[in-house]
Amino acid sequence: MDKKTTIRNNWTKEEIEEIYHQPLLELIYKASTVHREWHDPSEVQISTLLSIKTGGCPEDCSYCGQAARYHTNIKVQALLPTETVIAHAQKAKDSGSSRFCMAAAWREVRNNRDFDRVIDMVKGVNELGLEVCCTLGMLTEEQAIRLQEAGLYAYNHNLDTSEQYYEEIISTRTFDNRINTINNVRKAGITVCSGGIIGLGETHRDRISMLLTLATMPKHPESVPINALARVAGTPLEDNEKVDTWEMVRMIATARIVMPSSMVRLSAGRIEMNETEQAWCFMAGANSIFTGERETLLVTPNPGVSEDMQMLEKLGLKPMKMKESTCC
Repeated sequence: MDKKTTIRNNWTKEEIEEIYHQPLLELIYKASTVHREWHDPSEVQISTLLSIKTGGCPEDCSYCGQAARYHTNIKVQALLPTETVIAHAQKAKDSGSSRFCMAAAWREVRNNRDFDRVIDMVKGVNELGLEVCCTLGMLTEEQAIRLQEAGLYAYNHNLDTSEQYYEEIISTRTFDNRINTINNVRKAGITVCSGGIIGLGETHRDRISMLLTLATMPKHPESVPINALARVAGTPLEDNEKVDTWEMVRMIATARIVMPSSMVRLSAGRIEMNETEQAWCFMAGANSIFTGERETLLVTPNPGVSEDMQMLEKLGLKPMKMKESTCC
């Protein structure tokens, strides 16, 4: 496949603004063209996300129902047994997933028995031949190295929003904390999964600024999740308006153009999108979705496996197969 679009890490805010504010159909056309240069447009990676430790988090992320300080209906769940996690991973693989991500509602990784158990989980999932991803909060370079040695392929640590708007959403950690963790992941030789959420009350300039941060990293994140706010009752953002689908499409298309080689992941918010709306996201350059046997994405509703497979078949898309080079 000829690659005509070059990878750039020196984007300016003005350049990304110009891309972002193009007429929508022109933007989608350009993003779709770039997507076809770098990816097989008929393939969508199916990723499964499992909450291995739920709720009770000390952070105050305004969008998150797992924060201990908010009164939500989400039940706190201790770290799952390793064998339970491996069984979920096997079921995900059997259902067509090639990536399995484990999420723990921690502020940061601590060097204790729970982390040792996560290391065992990573080893077990890796042995199944899946891309193994974790999102565990902040971690040091030494902890990242332990995860890499266990077989971790990717680490998710979203920016969430722009550096300028960040303090409006989270006060218990800084934007620089996010960047430091991403740098530690990079140093350990683990691929980076980092994107953000729209619908938090941010402006278009905030969205563009977030994309600028990602697109000017020394190496683009291999995965860029684009999430629509999943409004959770009991959180400060529960009354925010539903994100308009065309806003999601615009973000996905812009991310595709400025980070052409990355996997752009259509993440949270799909439960409120019909098949036509999701099809536009795929046309704009999204080539991964999260699915799950429990029909949840962490603690919010999400389409189920069978529903997603029916949609992909209807659209003429197929699950991406595991690449030999990413295993082990």
